[in-house]
Amino acid sequence: MEEHRDTGKIKKKSTFREYVEAAAIAILLALFIRTFVVQAFKIPSGSMKPTLLIGDHILVNKFIYGIKMPFLRKTIIPTGKPKRDDVIVFIYPVDKSKDFIKRVIGLPGEKVEMIDNKIYINGKLYDDKHGFYMDQGSGSDNPGRKDRFAPVVVPDNHYFVMGDNRDHSYDSRFWGYVPSGSIKGKAFIIYWSWPHWERFLNLIK
Repeated sequence: MEEHRDTGKIKKKSTFREYVEAAAIAILLALFIRTFVVQAFKIPSGSMKPTLLIGDHILVNKFIYGIKMPFLRKTIIPTGKPKRDDVIVFIYPVDKSKDFIKRVIGLPGEKVEMIDNKIYINGKLYDDKHGFYMDQGSGSDNPGRKDRFAPVVVPDNHYFVMGDNRDHSYDSRFWGYVPSGSIKGKAFIIYWSWPHWERFLNLIK
């Protein structure tokens, strides 16, 4: 009888240990995926309207631009670089405790200029398919709008970004460029949105 009770205790301990190990593996796997593969974000402002709305929950592909060392933000395995019109999530250069989401407009080495809501890249008019302008004309009373700026050249390993809601976006026109090491990944899908439930599983373009 004693031998039977001991066997039961061993089985209970083994079962408990299996649960603990399974939970630990699940947590490590979730952390790995969040760090290197995909991460969820919620849109808190209207700076990317109408592409992204307040309340949209999105997934960001963190693998597409390379595998980075956690905390150091140094790419150890490059897999690609941001392209023009990519919607990216990045660490806000002015306050590194915040993440921003904007669209890539200017690539490293390019000259970017804006005149009366028209963007020019290397002197050629940019086909601005995603730009949304709420305030029309230079007489707008919105002090935060910026419908023109002198030509700037994007530094190496940096990107010029803008929000799709051009008149209401605090972006590279105001605070400068995004270092490549600060880019977390590319937004690719809206997996949930409230109260805009019809946007469920919409791809981000």
